[in-house]
Amino acid sequence: MERPLERVVIVGSGNLAEALAQAVARSGLQLVQLFARNAARGEAVAALAGTQWTADPARLADADIYLISVSDKAVGEVAAALPLPAGAVVAHTAGSVPLDALPAHARRAVFYPLQTFTKGRSVDFSQIPLFLETDAPPLRPALEAFARRLSHTVVWADSACRAKVHLAAVFACNFVNHMYAVGEGIVRSAGLPFDVLKPLLAETAAKALDAASPADVQTGPAVRNDLPTMARHRALLAAAPRLENIYSIISNNIWEISKKI
Repeated sequence: MERPLERVVIVGSGNLAEALAQAVARSGLQLVQLFARNAARGEAVAALAGTQWTADPARLADADIYLISVSDKAVGEVAAALPLPAGAVVAHTAGSVPLDALPAHARRAVFYPLQTFTKGRSVDFSQIPLFLETDAPPLRPALEAFARRLSHTVVWADSACRAKVHLAAVFACNFVNHMYAVGEGIVRSAGLPFDVLKPLLAETAAKALDAASPADVQTGPAVRNDLPTMARHRALLAAAPRLENIYSIISNNIWEISKKI
């Protein structure tokens, strides 16, 4: 029978590592160490979570599970360089990185929290879906029990499924936030502050969350196929051909989807 995963080392000091370290510390699990190459960030994140930190692989603490929370491109390199104790679990936290990016390890896994993380911003980890994967079947119960100490929502998903989830997150989070920034630029060009858009953004998000599908509550000229209004908008974007192209592509996609509902 697999032993419980209680003692945790977090590898990394970025935004996710900061949130994860604090969540582990609050969960009743034992956050024994933060391992980070960036000394200033490592010390700061460790202090937030009330644990020790090191940048020296020779001083890596013994743990049941090592959560690698580094940039996607560094996952394999960092995992291969860690002197992990025999029998320990190593898991990365990246959404789009496959399980086999980790070295061939009898107890390797993926532990992917589906959320956006920002330095200094607190999140309720218990509300974040955690996507798990492992190629060691005996490890599954212990890994799931560990995840449920941190979140109410735990989902098993292989690398192909998780890649689609990550892609969906890019559209629903990263691209949407970029559209906020584009909107900000346009209202500022009219001499107005970003604040005038905030009630609209809040209601749009609230409607999407309340609806069975965001497509059901789509509004705007594109869903109505209001060609004169869209022509006026494209004229306003004539000096920014890239934005005009984005406007046209998204408007066409909204109309095509709306016709199928």
